[in-house]
Amino acid sequence: MTRLHPHRAFWVVTATFVMVLFSSAAPSPLYPVYQELWGFSAFTLTAVFAIYVATMLASLLTVGSLSDHIGRRPVLAVALALLIASMILFVSADDVGVLLAARALQGLATGAAMGTLTATVVDLQPTPRLGSAITGAAPTIGLAGGVAVAGLLVEYAPAPRFLIYEVILGLFAALLIALLIVPETSERVGFTSRRHLVATLAPRVHLPAPVRRVFFTAVPALVATWSLGGLYLSLGSSVVARVFGVENHAEAGVLLFVFFASAAVTSLMITGREAGTKLAFGYPALAGGAVISLSGVLMEALPLYIVGSIVAGAGFAATFLGALDSIIAATPAQQRGQVFSSVFVASYLAFSLPAVVAGLVVSHIGLQETVVGYVAYVLLLAVLGALVTAGIHRRSARSDGSATGAAAADRTVSDRKISVGR
Repeated sequence: MTRLHPHRAFWVVTATFVMVLFSSAAPSPLYPVYQELWGFSAFTLTAVFAIYVATMLASLLTVGSLSDHIGRRPVLAVALALLIASMILFVSADDVGVLLAARALQGLATGAAMGTLTATVVDLQPTPRLGSAITGAAPTIGLAGGVAVAGLLVEYAPAPRFLIYEVILGLFAALLIALLIVPETSERVGFTSRRHLVATLAPRVHLPAPVRRVFFTAVPALVATWSLGGLYLSLGSSVVARVFGVENHAEAGVLLFVFFASAAVTSLMITGREAGTKLAFGYPALAGGAVISLSGVLMEALPLYIVGSIVAGAGFAATFLGALDSIIAATPAQQRGQVFSSVFVASYLAFSLPAVVAGLVVSHIGLQETVVGYVAYVLLLAVLGALVTAGIHRRSARSDGSATGAAAADRTVSDRKISVGR
């Protein structure tokens, strides 16, 4: 079978990356519709969100490194097939039980796909600059598109409970067919024994030794950014409706879209910058945008909230990309699936756990108070990350200075020897 040229295959994989995140965000604008239709509580709504994250993390922890052994294409094919099945469940959902099953299956498929998709993008990247732009922009473009398009269809299109899932199902089917002619980018090394297979699939986060220091340095950036993203997707619709009085689903979707769209645009604009430069811009923008958004919530000023969302979205992109670039540079090609799955384990734990806690406490302490606590948590992480990054840069500068001084001393000694010899 004729395979796609790697450059064309790169864009097929990029489209798949975007669509996986698009589908994960698409149910969010429909939750109020389900809640009104089936009369379930806020706790049940939190459970629907939590089961998706739990199954996705389980998938990341077990099959995250599988593509390093059997190839990228088989893992992506199974993930797309599971996503198609989850869309069928969403379309047929007539109670909370089926909705939970659909979200659980979607989580399993997304977890299997995320690390593999990131690894495949890096494998196929025409240039490191373009690869960096896509790995940073694809998640935010997908999330932004999912909430915006689903909001528009829920508000204005016929059959709002079904149409968005039918559209996604059709696109996933097309991508699954296209995957058949995408070239394999990872050598199929297989497994040396049954014990090796079991050990590979055992739930764990394992990092190659050369990556560990860089990865743990990047953890504050991963946690701060995705925690803030979780705030927008978990409490954002409640803030928009209850604080600003926006009841139109399309308008609410657009307001959530602003944060992720800003992140996507920033990802494309800052590509090519060094990781340190991205972090130097990202941390202050992330913290400043969160504070401005919080001020908009406390003052009930929608324009201020929008400005804060734009600034915070830019900070999200720059900080996440800076951390990811550092990890990519340190990761051996044959272990990309494993490492990127670990990245998304950290990211989605940060994305989900604070959001679940916020969903549980909001009915007890109030929406604004919950948002204040959430933003304070994000600010603490941003400050911690900025301090860690500054410390690393200072140590690096001292090391460079010492190396330069030693080289200069060696040159001086050498010059003296030459002079004496003469």
